[in-house]
Amino acid sequence: MGRQLSELAHRLAREVEAVCRHCLSNGRRQGRYWTVGDARNTPGRSMFVRLLASPKGPAGKWTDAATGEHGDLLDIIRESCGLVDFRDVAGEARRFLNLPRSASALSSKVVHNKALAGSPEAAARLFAMSQLVAGTLAEAYLRGRDIAPFCTDGELRFHPHCYYRSDEDTETEIWPALIARVTDLNGRITGVHRTWLDPHGFDRVRLGKAPVDTPRRAMGDLLGNAVRFGTADEVLTAGEGIETMLSLRCAAPTMPMAAALSANHLAALQLPLTLRRLYIARDLDAAGDLAVAALTERAMQAGVETIALSPQLSDFNEDLRAFGLAALRAALRIQLAPQDVVRFIHRGTAR
Repeated sequence: MGRQLSELAHRLAREVEAVCRHCLSNGRRQGRYWTVGDARNTPGRSMFVRLLASPKGPAGKWTDAATGEHGDLLDIIRESCGLVDFRDVAGEARRFLNLPRSASALSSKVVHNKALAGSPEAAARLFAMSQLVAGTLAEAYLRGRDIAPFCTDGELRFHPHCYYRSDEDTETEIWPALIARVTDLNGRITGVHRTWLDPHGFDRVRLGKAPVDTPRRAMGDLLGNAVRFGTADEVLTAGEGIETMLSLRCAAPTMPMAAALSANHLAALQLPLTLRRLYIARDLDAAGDLAVAALTERAMQAGVETIALSPQLSDFNEDLRAFGLAALRAALRIQLAPQDVVRFIHRGTAR
């Protein structure tokens, strides 16, 4: 039975997106992954199914960032169909493999081409084609959010004509965009994050973002990776948004920081083996609390001390804009370990 299940899992992996569309219909494709709430097809985004093989594993493998559960497509069939006996799971898998594919189930050629469009290679090309932030609309956007561009460490760039589509059925638009490089622990680029910008400049309603449905999107291999500012050794501060982490970086310019881009990705962030103390910058919402709890548990299991950093308002960029840099630095100073205050605030802000 074990060999038969292994063969079935391998066959299912060849049609992984069709399996996801059939069993996880409450989810959606995001780059190289299918995202959904869990293996029982609950709406949400905490579970990631790999649509293409990568150095991290074969196609069809999945991880639930909220619970740490993982498995293959047979597990998805079991959970989504409410099955218990593996013979029933195998029967359902065989039935699915024998079904004719609907027009919405993409052929392997189309899946391959779409994956290339959202691959790490495509992300690296987009970043390479972008220009430095200085003197661009991206710099104006950052300054509008009270972020000094010197904090970005070259991880951000600007593209004046970045493609945008709200969904597969709409026409492509072109907007200027802030491009952020997503890397793994070895510094290899795995993806990019795009923030489309309003060409008319910064405003206090949309905070400078373009008037589109989803002005922030990421592409590439994101799970476990992050936009990294500085190189972490024993100390790292991690959080969700780019602007959140850059706000803290303005207060402590030499402290290594990582923006995981979402609460779910923060929970799954890969930590350096040299890490001894992890600060987690909270966003004050339910998703942020779950992410902090999940990452704290993982860090503690690895023997890493964890300290949560809490803003006064919803996030640290809102604090920076509302109260100013000096107040943010003072609030950060009382939350850090004393040795890190000396290392990253007293020395880092002596300029």
